[in-house]
Amino acid sequence: MSGLIDGIPDAVALRCLARVPFYLHPKLELVSQSWRAAIRSAELFKARQEVNSSEDYMCVCAFDPDNLWQLYDPLHDIWITLPVLPSNIRHLAHFGVVSTAGKLFVLGGGSDAVDPLTGDQDGSFATDEVWSYDPITRQWTLCASMIVPRAMFACCVLDGKIVAAGGFTSCRKSISKAEIYDPDKDVWDSIPDLHHTHNSACSGVVIEGKVHVLHKGLSTVQVLANVKQGWIVHDYGWLQGPMAVVRGMLYVMSHGLIYKQEREARKPIASASEFRRRIGFAMIGLGDDIYVIGGVIGPERWNWDIKMMSDVDFLTLGSERSIWRQGAPMTRCRGTILGCAQLRI
Repeated sequence: MSGLIDGIPDAVALRCLARVPFYLHPKLELVSQSWRAAIRSAELFKARQEVNSSEDYMCVCAFDPDNLWQLYDPLHDIWITLPVLPSNIRHLAHFGVVSTAGKLFVLGGGSDAVDPLTGDQDGSFATDEVWSYDPITRQWTLCASMIVPRAMFACCVLDGKIVAAGGFTSCRKSISKAEIYDPDKDVWDSIPDLHHTHNSACSGVVIEGKVHVLHKGLSTVQVLANVKQGWIVHDYGWLQGPMAVVRGMLYVMSHGLIYKQEREARKPIASASEFRRRIGFAMIGLGDDIYVIGGVIGPERWNWDIKMMSDVDFLTLGSERSIWRQGAPMTRCRGTILGCAQLRI
């Protein structure tokens, strides 16, 4: 990585390149071999943080096509397609997805593929496989496996480390085991088990720097503030439904409304009636916005077709009038959203 710009030290040149928006990086690579090396270097990622030019993206994987992820750039309203996740598992689904240290992590899950002759599930239900995607090098890497294979589990980032808890190891066996991953060391360690499990999928959200694990159909929330203390059980009686965290606050879609969910109280803030017919969508917070992405419109009384969607709708919080607006639809992905996470590059 030498002589990036004539007459300017490389360290300064790199800081100049770091200010260029991420979506233009493929064009910068065409300038020269040294620019290509610089654009794909860990130093560029550090320089982007130093000059405060990091950008927040949304990563999405849907039912169609198989094992493909796309990045959404909210500033430029465009989609970027990533290389296909190179897992041997067809139609990987029910996995955990988070981002930390500038990388996207896809953990566990199993095959959602169906045998076309029998209609039976075709393949493994749960795996211990962990993949990371580095947007700077544009490569997927196989990481250290989880201690326990799992699907439909809670997965969150706590102090830069990944916590995986609960879920299923087979379609009949739910587990309370929990573990934590250090991305710098590529190592998994066991942490205290959840106090209870439940025969339903669980999910996790981070609020006030604590991991909150929720089971579908249960009013109790299991909270992890630090690994040594273990899990504390609270009965908050939170609403059930799709959830998103925006600026540290929890929002839930329920009964055709978006609610701001406080610890013990809730407040309706916007209508979401237009999503009543839509299932399998993702809801996620990015910046000051709540995004609703993809999903399907199921069969109706007069129409038995299933419509797979690539739509993107967003609601800006804090504005005087809460109106839903549309972003650019996904260019490759459509249908039920299998994974969705925020990624800072």
